[in-house]
Amino acid sequence: MIDLNSPHFHRNCEGFGRRDFLRVGGLAALGFTLADWFALQARAAGQPAKAPARSVIQLWMGGGPPHLDTFDPKPGAGVDYCGPLNRAIDTNVAGMRIGELLPLLAKQADKFSIIRSMTHGNNSHETAAYIMQTGTMPGDLVYPAQGAVVALKRAEVGAVASSLPPYITLTNPLGRFSECGFLGNNFRTFAPGGDPNAKEYRVQGLVPPRGMTDERIQERRSLVQAVDGLARQVEKQAALGEMDEFQEKAYGLLLGDAKKAFDLSAETEATRNRYGRTQFGQSCLLARRLVEHGVPFITVNSGGWDTHKNHFDAMKRLLPPLDQGFSALLEDLHQRGLLGSTIVTWGGEFGRTPKVAIDAPWFGGRHHFGAVFSSVVAGGGFKGGTVLGASDFRGENVAQRPVYPWDLAASIYTLLGIDPKGQLPHPRGCVAFVSPLASGTVPTGGLLKEIMA
Repeated sequence: MIDLNSPHFHRNCEGFGRRDFLRVGGLAALGFTLADWFALQARAAGQPAKAPARSVIQLWMGGGPPHLDTFDPKPGAGVDYCGPLNRAIDTNVAGMRIGELLPLLAKQADKFSIIRSMTHGNNSHETAAYIMQTGTMPGDLVYPAQGAVVALKRAEVGAVASSLPPYITLTNPLGRFSECGFLGNNFRTFAPGGDPNAKEYRVQGLVPPRGMTDERIQERRSLVQAVDGLARQVEKQAALGEMDEFQEKAYGLLLGDAKKAFDLSAETEATRNRYGRTQFGQSCLLARRLVEHGVPFITVNSGGWDTHKNHFDAMKRLLPPLDQGFSALLEDLHQRGLLGSTIVTWGGEFGRTPKVAIDAPWFGGRHHFGAVFSSVVAGGGFKGGTVLGASDFRGENVAQRPVYPWDLAASIYTLLGIDPKGQLPHPRGCVAFVSPLASGTVPTGGLLKEIMA
């Protein structure tokens, strides 16, 4: 029997210790790693049938992507602002232009809307990431990220959509704050680690390690059943019977859903190449597969956007993989009939300074900028081919229709069938709303009704 109170298993808001969660090869650890996971996650994911969106894929550009070089180009602002990326390109939507290094996304512009007036005014990575991920300002309560809220609300509905964890981050955690907040470790994101573009990508904790064949897993499964049956006869412990359901679910993952969902070898070479043979591109492909397997919230965590130095060299490295992976994801979801029920978002904790820092030690860098920046939304009830809001001539201030992080978050919740004015359970009984819009204590431009179908 596995002792859940053993000091060898560590519970905190970061979730169970990584070593504990990865020990799939050992018999006892197998029981804890997966069976106990499902015991903790027994209430699974569901959503109201009338909600247009069923899943969210959040493309998170950790560090802060520049708005002028991506979705809000300002070619008329001059070289001090544009640097060498001084050209905007047309898209397949008349009047919508984007950065010159995004030609593939330009062909998919009819599927997404650009928000060019995001604002929160904070230039600190940790605080800004918290604001954007939770849709709340920092305060006395440490709020959960949107993915954790979605996982909770799906659990409250009680309709099982998948045996996989309801909140998955590909492939490493965001790291700047605890995504579970006051909801606790039951709603911590599962981050499998590794690189999906690797030749033999294996999901730590869910996909068996190399050499552990289906036959060996079945043998261990039979051994577990035999040992538990003997223990039940000898000890008459009802707890063993209660574990059966979760053991079956655990083995089902190893032999079923998880193995299938994370198996990129099931995709054609053409599909994998369309997304791009990069960690970001293959993570986008993996996110699409997780949507197909019923996971309600997936974050693709793409770092490297904190470009204080040599910014434009970094853009030439970062933007082509973004262009390929993001465009392929939109096109693929659309072709498979999934875009209508899947929200796709793109953005980071803030933008970057419109004016280029040309002096030493920056040599053409852009710094943190929370005054105005861009986000992108698509699918799941969001319209395509639209621009909402505007920055000024140089991209330094909001010129039209400010959009605050809680406006965006509340709109996403609404399309998922989650009431943004509803409450979240707090362990000390504090009043905690899904969105601060419920309290009326924050500035707001309201729900994004202009781009909500």
